[in-house]
Parts: sequence; structure tokens; C-alpha cells
Amino acid sequence: MHNRLSALLLAALTTLGMGAAPAQAAYPDAPVSYVVPYPPGGTNDNVARILGKRLAEKTGQPFIIEYKAGAGGTIGAAHVAHAKPDGYTLLNTSIGNLAIAPQLLKASFDPFEDIAPVHYVGNALATVAVNPALPFRTLPELIAYARANPGKLTYGSSGTGTPGHLAGEFLKRETGIDIRHIPYKGSAPAVADAVAGHVDMAFDPLSTPQVQSGKLRALAFFGGDRAPNLPGVPHIRQAGLPNWEDALGGSFFVSVSSKAPAGVQAQLSALLADILREPETIAALESVQVSARPLPADDTRHIIRTVHDLAAQILDGKTKD
Repeated sequence: MHNRLSALLLAALTTLGMGAAPAQAAYPDAPVSYVVPYPPGGTNDNVARILGKRLAEKTGQPFIIEYKAGAGGTIGAAHVAHAKPDGYTLLNTSIGNLAIAPQLLKASFDPFEDIAPVHYVGNALATVAVNPALPFRTLPELIAYARANPGKLTYGSSGTGTPGHLAGEFLKRETGIDIRHIPYKGSAPAVADAVAGHVDMAFDPLSTPQVQSGKLRALAFFGGDRAPNLPGVPHIRQAGLPNWEDALGGSFFVSVSSKAPAGVQAQLSALLADILREPETIAALESVQVSARPLPADDTRHIIRTVHDLAAQILDGKTKD
């Protein structure tokens, strides 16, 4: 009896004492820096504001938006890659930051070794949107005009190595046309210049409101299977480009330094998974032309690799500046 009582007492002391595994601290327990790698006003910024607001409400900690724009989003990505690896510096990642831009620009980080995707957010619905003063109303007419006027047309994108840039280069490769790329530091100035006529077209989710107001004309959409806000606008594959990849519409996910604790990454992933299934979050994302698609880290890494390899094919022969 004495031996049995001693054993039970020892087991209890072990559980309560040094032998007990330390509890995982709740995340976050301090303010979080949420990096947007483009200027304010673009789709990346809109997504970060929606998620940051909901994360703050859910956790009771502020998620502070910080803008680190430039170099196709790689400046912001590098900031997160080299930040203190505690999971308190997040990157609102566009697929271009990791899969495309580092192939074209000198980046101070390895997109597969230094950045860890935590959770996939969704896909962006983009359009081939042109200034309405131009003399074509369909994608085949645009292609015919570009063939007859090589080098005359321009397209704006949110920066070198962004999905809009890749979309323009894919269009050139598939059709043999010559249109000139004009990179901007974000979606908002690219779309604004398309409206003003300083560039002829843009491939960007932010163009949809301008199409709806008549300031731009949409010839096709891509990045999703349907576009309820754009009645009568065909999918780009129906408009004559059957090989078009919807990944060129752009996609978003949340990332941290790859050295951030696994437990923190898991807690952040769980938070995002819950938020991205909430009807109010889904509706808010749809209002900025993003379709919620919550996916875990492994699936996100696969998507990054797929787009990286596609970009390598499309941009073959181009060198880093």
C-alpha cells in the first residue's frame, strides 16, 4: 500500500513539476506588424486590411499595416525574411513576391528557404481592361490591332515580376504580338494611368470597379470561373486563348520568416482558416475581387512552385537587373 501511494504521489509531482511540457503561449500576445509589399490602395492592401481587421478583432491584438513597396514586392518580402523570426512580422504575400519577381530582380532572400507560407487566402479575379477610347471591343480585335501596329500598345502592371506583368508576357507569347510593359509601384497607379490613357491597358483585379463605372472596357476576365460583377464579359479562354493559366490572375497568402516557431505558424494558420470561412470575410474579399480559398501551408507551397515554374517558361531568356 505504501509503495502504491508513493508511486501515485511521484506521478502527480512529475506531471505538475519539471516533467510537464510547457504550455504553448497564446498567439499573438503583442502587436503584430503586417507588411504590405505594395503602395496603399491596391488589391494586396485591400486584402491585408480585411484580414488585419478581423485578426485584431479575433485576438484582441492590433495588426499594424506597414507599407514596404518596391522592386515587384521583393523589398517587403525581404523585410519579412530578415525580421526577427518570432512570427510577429507577417507578409501579405502576392504570388508575384515569391514565384515571379525573384526570377527577374536581385532579391536578398531565397523565396523557398527564407519565407514560409502559413495559409492561402484566395485568388484574384482580374481583367484585360483597356482605355475605352481605343478602337477595339473584343480580345481578337485587340490582337489584330497589335499585330498591325507592333510596339504601339502599352500595358501597365503593379510592378516587374507581378502577376499582371506575367499575364502581359503570356499574352505576347501566345499570340506573337508586341506590346510594351510599363511597370508601376502598385496596382492603383497602373489602373489610374490606364483610365487616364497614359497606358493602353492593364491586367489587374483593381480594374473591375473602373470597368463597372465605364472608365475602362473589359475584353475578358481570368483568375476564376465566373465574374458575376462583369455581365457579358467572357472568360479569356472563351475569348480565344484556350491555354491561359488562371494563376495569372494573382493569388494571396500570408507568410512569415521560415525560422518562425512551428507552433506560432500553426496557431496563425488556424486563425486564418477560421476567418476565411466566415461569411462576412468571404463577402468582404469578394468586394475587392478576391475569391476566398482557404488552404494550408503544404498546398500553398505547391501553388508557389507551380507558378514559379510557369514564370520560368514564360520569362525564359530575361535576366535579372
